[in-house]
Amino acid sequence: MAKTFDVVVLGAGPGGYVAAIRASQLGKKVAIVEADKLGGVCLNRGCIPTKALLKSAHSVHELADFKSLGINVDLKGLDGSVAVKRANVIADNMSKGIAFLMKKNKIEVFNGKGVFKSAKTIEVTLANGTKEELNTTNTIIATGAHYRSFPGLEHNGKRLIGAWEALKLENLPKSIGIVGAGAIGVEFAYFWNSFGVDVHIFEMQKNLLPIEDTDSSKEVEKAYKKYGIKMSLGIEGITAKDNGKDVTFSVKEGGKNVDYKFDYGLIAVGMTGNIDGFGLEKAGVQTEKGFIKVNDMYETTTKGIYAIGDVAGPPLLAHAASHEGVTAAEHLAGKHPHAIDKMNIAGCTYCQPQVASVGYTERALQEKGIEYNVGKAPFMANGKAIASNENTGFIKVLTGKKYGELLGAHIVGTQATELIHEYVLFRTMEGIDEEIFATIHPHPTLGEWLGEAVLAAKGRALNL
Repeated sequence: MAKTFDVVVLGAGPGGYVAAIRASQLGKKVAIVEADKLGGVCLNRGCIPTKALLKSAHSVHELADFKSLGINVDLKGLDGSVAVKRANVIADNMSKGIAFLMKKNKIEVFNGKGVFKSAKTIEVTLANGTKEELNTTNTIIATGAHYRSFPGLEHNGKRLIGAWEALKLENLPKSIGIVGAGAIGVEFAYFWNSFGVDVHIFEMQKNLLPIEDTDSSKEVEKAYKKYGIKMSLGIEGITAKDNGKDVTFSVKEGGKNVDYKFDYGLIAVGMTGNIDGFGLEKAGVQTEKGFIKVNDMYETTTKGIYAIGDVAGPPLLAHAASHEGVTAAEHLAGKHPHAIDKMNIAGCTYCQPQVASVGYTERALQEKGIEYNVGKAPFMANGKAIASNENTGFIKVLTGKKYGELLGAHIVGTQATELIHEYVLFRTMEGIDEEIFATIHPHPTLGEWLGEAVLAAKGRALNL
């Protein structure tokens, strides 16, 4: 006999499980369907385990600074397998935490794959092969995304791997080539390099982290050169071949073709939505350019069916997915949530130095013809940063010339991803620079530079 719900959520990643919880809080009877582990890619094969790896990597670099702090220690060796195992244990434990949240919020969990039979009926094939039919008033699709492939850049899961296989690579190779200098490629480069792997990054754009402000990209490039990470930026083309015992990257650069050999190759050239195999056509849900079409409330072309997170298109970020889930759940419950301003969603990269940003880059403002002021506060002039050996990087703000509104903010440094929150809130509240001037930032902190950068944009810096 079919079970009936007010809301069925397909996918239990950071978008899906948050959407399910919010719908339950609003009095809805909710089910969630997940074919893999609760927590989705982010918790199990993405955000959380990679941050565990990066903690290990950062600790290696911190150890090198201990002597200057009066701490004499010796590095006896590095064991990448321990770091990888730790990362996966953390992910497993946190997945159990999601199961607790589902139980706490009275959400029924179906471990299997859900497929639309119609707009209001979903058939779930459970892990044991049996089938359950779910009738639902509303559905939230949160099925995530998978690797993009291009001709000559296909993952095979052997020596040409993606991020998910990279997280399981306990026996670290001697060398690895990385195609793509976005967050995934740059973060793995930092970890592997810290543990002694010879790393070479290839990117068709002119900079690492090409979607970031150019100043931020160049600051990371400077650090990576110091680490000994090789970079081929602005290449004209690349293909990768698994030779069985190693891989060959054939790279076109400077009008010439050059071959590079590595033990492994990481292909990190983007993601596309998981839109196939869920019966979207039977529900009348339309897709576009590899993602599901949605409106500003994340409702699809079929009333009562929503799509959130990576499957609904950029930005492919866990925190964006979670907020989209809240928006969808509130809308289907008859509430009136604010539409999400995607320019107020921060981007974060967790290499060292970290990179965080919100709003416009300088080149975007120039392209749009928007007049702006620039304020920049380098951490090398910040007392707390100097005392803590964390003086790499800067805080840079772009403010409107007429009103002083925050058009964009870019932070590079050890705590960049923790510092960006103030600027996200400031943009959300539509603040102007005078309000930052009136905010007393504690001293000595890295965060006081958030105010100093805005002062600098107005020609009022007090410590620079």
